[in-house]
Formats: sequence, C-alpha cells, structure tokens
Amino acid sequence: MDGVDAWLQAIAASPWALAGMAALVFADAFLVVIPGEAAVTAFGALAVAHGTPPLGAVIVVAGLAAFAGDLSCYLVGRAVGVERWRWMRGPRVAAALDWARARLERNAAVVLFTARFVPFARLAVNLAAGAARVEPVRYLGVAAVAALSWAAYQAVIGAVVAALVPGGPVVAVVVSIVVAVGIGVGIDLALARRARRRAAARG
Repeated sequence: MDGVDAWLQAIAASPWALAGMAALVFADAFLVVIPGEAAVTAFGALAVAHGTPPLGAVIVVAGLAAFAGDLSCYLVGRAVGVERWRWMRGPRVAAALDWARARLERNAAVVLFTARFVPFARLAVNLAAGAARVEPVRYLGVAAVAALSWAAYQAVIGAVVAALVPGGPVVAVVVSIVVAVGIGVGIDLALARRARRRAAARG
C-alpha cells in the first residue's frame, strides 16, 4: 500500500500529470471507453489527499480539455456529417444520433448541457449538433459552460471522497472512482429506462 501511495504521489507531483489527464479527457470525447471521468475524479481525490495538483487547476484543465474534445466532435459533424463512416450507421449509434437530432431541434441548449454528463450521448449530441449546423456562437457558449460544470462535478466527487473516507490516498482514489462510475452507470440506466417507457407509451 505504501508503494502504491508513493506511486500516486509521484504522479500527482509530476509536471506532466495535468497534461496526461487532459489527454484522457480529450480522447474521451471521441471514445467512450477512455476513462476521462475516472481520471478527473482521481486527480480531484489526489488534490485533497496530497495537495497536488491544486483542485482548481484540475477543474480548469479538465474543463478546457472537455471543451476542446466536444468542439472537435462538433467540427467533425459540421464538416463531414454523421453518415460518412460505417460505425456511425450501426444500430446503437444511429439510434443515438436520431435521438440527438430530434431533441436538438426542440431545445438545443438543454440537450447540449445535459449530454456532457452522459458519455455515449455526449458523442452523439456533439456530432449531431455539427451536422445540424447549430449556430457556432450558441454552441460554443453552452459547450463551454457544460464542460467546466462537468469538470467541477467530477473533480469535486474525488475531493469529497478523499476528505471523508479514511485510509489515505489509495483508498480515496479507488473509492472516488467507484462512486463516479456508479453514478454514471445509474444515470445511463435511468435514461435507458425512461426511453423504454416513452417508446412503450408511443407504441
């Protein structure tokens, strides 16, 4: 345990720590299997457990990386649409894109904001927003606020767990990641259940 704690402390103190976290968060905008959320939560826990990197820096860097990733997805959707690649025509992706288009037409700001907190919906909504030519100024404002809010939410989960759970940095990081993943899974399940109920009602 002491060895792992020393390893975590070395990571937290590394000048490349925040850059590595930013890379994971940016990639997470395109590939939902990348642990962007877990990285931000872990660094939030380390910020409290070790004092480095500063919690404010974790939030700002993660927010900027999340915004850059979302904007890149938007630009891809705007430049090439959402049907150019085969993987975008798969049943799950196609259904997510149809869902995103329908809701963007009704309330783009709310959808863009809430989708930032749902991994798979995040990708679909940002691509669909670009393909639907949502006004850039409107998109940029909402996406920036959503990215910073998401970063603060993820980092604060880690910080709160580190402050409340005894056992040192290792336990804080592990528990905070489990809590963050659990919340994410809970949100996904709730949204899926809601979608099934709506589909059954329409049917």
